[in-house]
Amino acid sequence: MDIEEKLAILADSAKYDVSCSSSGSNRKNKGGIGNSAPSGICHSWSDDGRCISLLKILFTNECIYDCAYCVNRASNDRPRATFTPDEVARLTLGFYKRNYIEGLFLSSGIKNSPDYTMELIYKTLYLLREEYNFNGYIHAKAIPGSTLQLVNKVGLLADRISVNIELPSRTSLDKLAPQKKAEDILKPMKNIGDKIVARKENKQKFRNTPKYVPAGHSTQLIVGATPENDNKIVNLAASLYNNFNLKRVYYSAFMPVKSDARLPALNKPPLLREHRLYQADWLLRFYDFSAQELFTEDQPNLDYRLDPKLNWALNNLHKFPIEINKASYEELLRVPGIGPRSAGRIVAARREGSLSYLNLPKIGMVLKRAKYFITCQGKYQAGIPFQEEIIEDRVIKEMGKKDLHQTSLFSLGELDDG
Repeated sequence: MDIEEKLAILADSAKYDVSCSSSGSNRKNKGGIGNSAPSGICHSWSDDGRCISLLKILFTNECIYDCAYCVNRASNDRPRATFTPDEVARLTLGFYKRNYIEGLFLSSGIKNSPDYTMELIYKTLYLLREEYNFNGYIHAKAIPGSTLQLVNKVGLLADRISVNIELPSRTSLDKLAPQKKAEDILKPMKNIGDKIVARKENKQKFRNTPKYVPAGHSTQLIVGATPENDNKIVNLAASLYNNFNLKRVYYSAFMPVKSDARLPALNKPPLLREHRLYQADWLLRFYDFSAQELFTEDQPNLDYRLDPKLNWALNNLHKFPIEINKASYEELLRVPGIGPRSAGRIVAARREGSLSYLNLPKIGMVLKRAKYFITCQGKYQAGIPFQEEIIEDRVIKEMGKKDLHQTSLFSLGELDDG
C-alpha cells in the first residue's frame, strides 16, 4: 500500500476524534482553487487567537480493542493501514513546506499493545523534533495502558497530549469498552497534570527547565451513547479540571458508526445536547460557575431551549436585577449578555463616571439579553414586568429557532460504516 492510500484511510479514520478542533468543511473543488473535501486538515487555536491548521491523522486504525462505539473497533470490517514513523514525519514536513499546515495532530488505534503503539508515536515525534528539527505544533494521543515513562517521553516532545476518557462512568466503560480499564485512563491523566504543575514550579527556580506539554492536556467525552445525564457529565468535567489540571474537555455527540445491541438507536447525533454541554463547560472555565449551580434535583439535564447561563439566570431571578454601576465584576459575569471582556470594560468605564444605557453597547454589552437582568442608574428598561414566565417567553420568541440546532461536522450518510 503506498503512502497516499494510507493517508486517505488514516485521515478519514481520525475524523471522529474531536479532542482537537476541526473545521468540518466538505467544500469540493469545481474548477476553482483549493480543495477542502478530503479529510486530514483540522484547525486549532493558539493562545494569542491565531487559527492553526493541523495534519490530523491516525498512526494506525488497526486496534486490538473492540469498543462498541468506535469506527475502528477490531470487529468492524473496514480498510486498515499503518504508517511508519518516517512516513508520518515526511508527510508532516511535506505538508508544512507547502504551507498547508502548521502542525500535526497524531492519534492512533492500539496495535499489538499499548506500549508498542506508544513507542511508535514517540519515535515519530523524536524524528520530527530531533532529526528534522521541526518546531511546529504537535498534539499527540497518549495510549491508555502504556507505561508512564513512555507517556512522559512523548510529553517532552509534544505541545499537547490528550488521553480520551470516552465515557462518563466506569459502568458504561465496562459495558461498551470492557477491554479498557478506568485506571489506565485516569492514571496517565493525573501523571500529566502533576508533571505540568511541577514543571511550572521548577521553571520559577531553574531557567533551563525542559518544556513538558506546554499547551496542556485534553480529553474527549462521548455524549449520548450511555444513559448518564448532563449533571453527571458536567460534574465529571469539573472534577477533571479541578483534580487533573486539565486544559480542555471536548464533547462528541455519539454517532452510530456500527449497529450494536449495547448502543442506543438514534435517528441523528445529539448535536444540540453537545452544544449546550460546551456552553456549560465554558461557564465552568471562564465564568466561575460551579457544576452544582447549573442543575437541580428536578432538572438533572440542561434545558436545550436556552443556553445554560440564561437558564441559570431565569432560575435565580431573586439575584436580579443588578445595578450596572454598583455590581462587582463577579456579579456582572452572571448577567446573560455580559462576558469577561465586557465586565472588565464596565468596571473600568464606571471609574470615569456613572454609566447610562446608551454607554453599554459601546463597551460590548449585548443588551438584547442583558436588559432583562439589569438596572442602569436605577432604571429598568426591559419594557416588560420582571417575572420569570414573561421574561422566558419573550427571550424564546426573540431567539426563534436560530439557537435550537447545531450543524453536524459530517453528513448523516457518512455515519454508516457497515
